[in-house]
Amino acid sequence: MGNTTSCCVSSSPKLRRNAHSRLESYRPEAELSREDTGCNLQHISDRENIDGKSRSRLAQSRLWKWHKLSKNLNMEFNPSDHPRASTIFLSKSQTDVREKRKSLYINHHPPGQLRRKYSSCSTIFLDDSTVSQPNLKYTIKCVALAIYYHIKNRDADGRMLLDIFDENLHPLSKSEVPPDYDKHDPEQKQIYRFVRTLFSAAQLTAECAIVTLVYLERLLTYAEIDICPANWKRIVLGAILLASKVWDDQAVWNVDYCQILKDITVEDMNELERQFLELLQFNINVPSSVYAKYYFDLRSLAEANNLSFPLEPLSRDRAYKLEAISRLCEDKYKDFRKAAKKRSVSADNLTVVRWSPAIIS
Repeated sequence: MGNTTSCCVSSSPKLRRNAHSRLESYRPEAELSREDTGCNLQHISDRENIDGKSRSRLAQSRLWKWHKLSKNLNMEFNPSDHPRASTIFLSKSQTDVREKRKSLYINHHPPGQLRRKYSSCSTIFLDDSTVSQPNLKYTIKCVALAIYYHIKNRDADGRMLLDIFDENLHPLSKSEVPPDYDKHDPEQKQIYRFVRTLFSAAQLTAECAIVTLVYLERLLTYAEIDICPANWKRIVLGAILLASKVWDDQAVWNVDYCQILKDITVEDMNELERQFLELLQFNINVPSSVYAKYYFDLRSLAEANNLSFPLEPLSRDRAYKLEAISRLCEDKYKDFRKAAKKRSVSADNLTVVRWSPAIIS
């Protein structure tokens, strides 16, 4: 502030206050015409062609730019890209959950005796599923339930149905497709059997099931389509195909899926994968925060639908394993704990170390 070369004393284009005078009132200057400025540039409207084709192309270009801008703004609320946006399947399931609770309250029926296990002094029950190692069976059940709510509570405006996902145009089997194939919603058990068959035959992991749901909701958001009885199998198949290749190091080839689904061709699988990627705009990135959000939202969905994850009693071998993991972490962060216990530290290098006595995995 006291330096003579400071920016505070540099010249400014604004009006200066005189030592013996006040600031003069602002007077708007008269607008200058093109002749006064000596600039004879034509206005953009004067330079445009007057023919209809040029104006049509200009209008289409402006419309495309506006659509792209609005789409980028909508991506901020896309749950498959941003961790703060709520998942679509959880919001669609809330309607049915509220109706079930309301019906039980009106009819005075208790929700049923839930078989829950509680820990005691002699026995400790632990959930076998974690965010890093989810339970395969119950994760597939939750994903199937999420797909079921997507189909059941889809928008009634009747969005477009892409040909690549239409089961009538691209059947998965040689059996004749019934004429009312797009009228009846599939049951949750049917969706679960379809997903479980693919995961069991291809030996996919539970993490792949969560990524499959992420890709499915990203497709519905990017392509602005709905999943319905006519396209749910091919959409789920495309999401599983892509998730297995992105997540697993040794991915299943497209020809391997032809061994699972006997009547489908490799060319059809390749075309399904190509168009799925194009509709995703080749955005196959799944941040860890988005993955964790989908995992915990699936657990919330299971809790709301009385689909609890299994609880296992803490055995002696697992207790030793947890103790070994805790001891390993204790040795790893011992230096950080000593640095945090110093009585005087610099404010520039001040860090807060959070210590956890045990890590369950």
